[in-house]
Amino acid sequence: MAATTSVFMSTPVARLSPSNSHLLKRNLNFSVVKCMSQDQQEASTPPPAPKVSTKFSDLLAFSGPAPERINGRLAMIGFVSALAVELSSGQDVFAQISHGGVPAFVATSVVLSLASLVPLFKGVRAESKSSGLMTSDAELWNGRAAMLGLVALAFTEYVTGTALV
Repeated sequence: MAATTSVFMSTPVARLSPSNSHLLKRNLNFSVVKCMSQDQQEASTPPPAPKVSTKFSDLLAFSGPAPERINGRLAMIGFVSALAVELSSGQDVFAQISHGGVPAFVATSVVLSLASLVPLFKGVRAESKSSGLMTSDAELWNGRAAMLGLVALAFTEYVTGTALV
């Protein structure tokens, strides 16, 4: 796929300047014309995707792809399970944590974090697999809402002193 990047041509341009009315002088000036062209095949192919880093420090960096996605997934599971346990047993979030919820939380966090990191180490991003209704942006927004919902649930139950539901 060789493309013609640029071609420079010198073309003579003739100008007639009337210095005297009876004599016309002819001045030749050269100008540079730049011409750029591309092959039709190159114009139709999309540019290659930028290479993504699979280093552990890049994935878990502050602006990396893993932290917000993993925290959002944990918050979604935590929010739904906190409400489910609260509906079934009547315990608020703090009672759930104090009555054996820490080992379940740690186990869920480890499993979900590892499951989220495996595709990232292989170079697969959530943006490349999302389409239609279930997009990677929807997952991020749902995770953010779940993080806020879990904090709001815990704060409301702390202030009121009782379970929300």
